[in-house]
Amino acid sequence: MSQISRRQAIAILGALGFGATAAACAGPGGTTAPGGATGPAAPATGAVTGKVSFAHWRGEDKAVFDELIKRFAALHDGVEVVQDISTSNDYNAQGLQKVRGAAIGDAFATFRGAQFKNFTEAGIYAELKGSKAAANYQPGLLTAGQSGQNQLGLPYQVVFPMPMANADLFDKAGAEIAPKDWDGFLAMCEKLAASGVIPISWPGGDVGNGGQLFNCMIANNAPVDDMCAQIEQGKLKCTDDWFLKMLGQYKELVPYLQPNATGTAVEPAQNLFSQGKAAMLATGSYHLAAVRGLGAKFPIELVFPNTSDGSGKFEGAYNATFILGVNSASKNQAASAAWIDFLSEPENAGYYANQTAQHVAVNNVEYTNADLKRLSPWLDKKTALAARFQFQNLDVRNAVEASATAVISGTSPEQAAEAAQKIVDERL
Repeated sequence: MSQISRRQAIAILGALGFGATAAACAGPGGTTAPGGATGPAAPATGAVTGKVSFAHWRGEDKAVFDELIKRFAALHDGVEVVQDISTSNDYNAQGLQKVRGAAIGDAFATFRGAQFKNFTEAGIYAELKGSKAAANYQPGLLTAGQSGQNQLGLPYQVVFPMPMANADLFDKAGAEIAPKDWDGFLAMCEKLAASGVIPISWPGGDVGNGGQLFNCMIANNAPVDDMCAQIEQGKLKCTDDWFLKMLGQYKELVPYLQPNATGTAVEPAQNLFSQGKAAMLATGSYHLAAVRGLGAKFPIELVFPNTSDGSGKFEGAYNATFILGVNSASKNQAASAAWIDFLSEPENAGYYANQTAQHVAVNNVEYTNADLKRLSPWLDKKTALAARFQFQNLDVRNAVEASATAVISGTSPEQAAEAAQKIVDERL
């Protein structure tokens, strides 16, 4: 796990500490690189023209990418970029099948963790080491897109997967926005509930978004920093006392969630928060632009559900993700690589960041967005790298995260843990 250093925060507002290295082999789809070494080759060069399919899951960013596409096309005669957008959960589950062969996804994004590993092993990536694009990134954040000595992808986004908070509702309720321990967090929720609002809006019916709370709940409960990797390897178990304690804390959250929380999709959860009916939205900073688009005018802060007794070492959670890549099977690699180069230029990355209210890993970006500036203190805190993306097997990840959802639905922590562990054991 990494700490965001003051030096990096000063050097680049959006820079965070060192990302986790997602080590994996080049895989059966590897090509022969220059010099005869087996492995991914750099994208082919040539005229920047023709059609480029850009596959990703950020539907809320479509308009921003559309504007960047216009600017890119203005620089190159005859080039066209078309977005192919899936939901985050569908993209996580089906992205490899969609992009393999490059019928779509000449350029694409991947999630950190299991998806990056799967794309790597399938030989989907072209090599971006030494590219014009890679040179624009904060070096410590490039590791999330590396495999061995290869720079296969470029982690574009830096986000905080922590509950967003309506600061006005907190002030009205007299609630502590930075509780130091679990008792303090529950007391904060109690004050919010007493003031007549829903303390936490949680999209439990959306696996991709509902699972983000897990990053916070597990950070200070786990005995090691690579807890999810060790669960997957069988070294730790969902039936361990520390994991059961975490599930018990999920159970304590039930009175403070909206009705039918486990059946709530992300859009209704966002609406509750945007309309001032819920004090927190338990997704992350990546939804800042979405809630502003829904009319939220209030100041927004981030809250870390600190599950410790005050002795926990982490003050929050972050993630480096949306890993940009060029498809090794693309018939238009020159234009695809040029599109990634374009997105990675500080001016264009800055436009993306400020319009979407997300920090980026690109160096020398100027942030003008008021929300990004307000949240800048989080760049200086000791934050845990989002644990749910340590899982390399999506079946295991979904089973482990589903144990929390089951507890919210009324299953006992012990039963939920046993059900999850059974699936983990089957995959060992």
